[in-house]
Amino acid sequence: MRRLFLPALLLLPLAVAGCASSSDEDPNVYVEAPVEQLYNQAMDAMLAERYEQAGKQFDEVERQHPYSVWATKAQLMSGYTHYLRDQFDDAIIAMDRFIQLHPSHRDTPYAYYIKAISYYAQIADVSRDQSLTEQAMSALNEVVRRYPDSSYARDARVKIDLTRDHMAGKEMEIGRFYLRTEQYTAAVNRFRRVVDQYQTTTHVPEALLRLTEIYLALGLKDEAQAAAAVLGHNYPGSRWYAESYALMTGGKRPMTQGEPGRGWFGRQIESITDIF
Repeated sequence: MRRLFLPALLLLPLAVAGCASSSDEDPNVYVEAPVEQLYNQAMDAMLAERYEQAGKQFDEVERQHPYSVWATKAQLMSGYTHYLRDQFDDAIIAMDRFIQLHPSHRDTPYAYYIKAISYYAQIADVSRDQSLTEQAMSALNEVVRRYPDSSYARDARVKIDLTRDHMAGKEMEIGRFYLRTEQYTAAVNRFRRVVDQYQTTTHVPEALLRLTEIYLALGLKDEAQAAAAVLGHNYPGSRWYAESYALMTGGKRPMTQGEPGRGWFGRQIESITDIF
């Protein structure tokens, strides 16, 4: 993830590369210096992965030369060093500040992107609270909405798909718990949410199987048949298809490709419309 940003960042010091000087000075000692020198020392420290030092030196650029064009860039880079140090909350705060101060700046799309991936980097295991996952989704969607043709939006779309899959996984975990404890109505709500709201995720086939199981347990044969038929039509080669087929046919195996006949699911699909 970190390497994704380096090509763009390496371009920043080129305009002042000829003014670069030694970075051996103690960054904790106040020394008034030309903005070009301060900025390039900060860039040198960042590229050398001395992120704490780089952050302090970027802050020094803004403090000593608050009205220069490099101070604006330094604000962004200071926040980026927080991201590189896994200080995601500080990175988000810094990006929000940059966005508020420079809403029309050419680097503002990058600020939105760093903010989004700072949330994304904190997505927790599905067994934990998913509030940060929701914030990541919101921030990634904001990047796509504001800058749909940018390279940031292209990467954000990929991360949105992964985030949606993660959120669906959380719904599945809760649904399985309700299923194990025979709280069938609550379980159905969770699995239906996966089918309805997360249709492109990897969890839909299992959700359809679990719905089949629950409907059979409740004696709702028509509903079970409908869920199983959708599963068989859309995921015919999956293990979930095989399990649902066995449930609906008393343990028989599904028909494999090349065998004669349409099979049970094939006949049912033709009679089922507008499912879910």
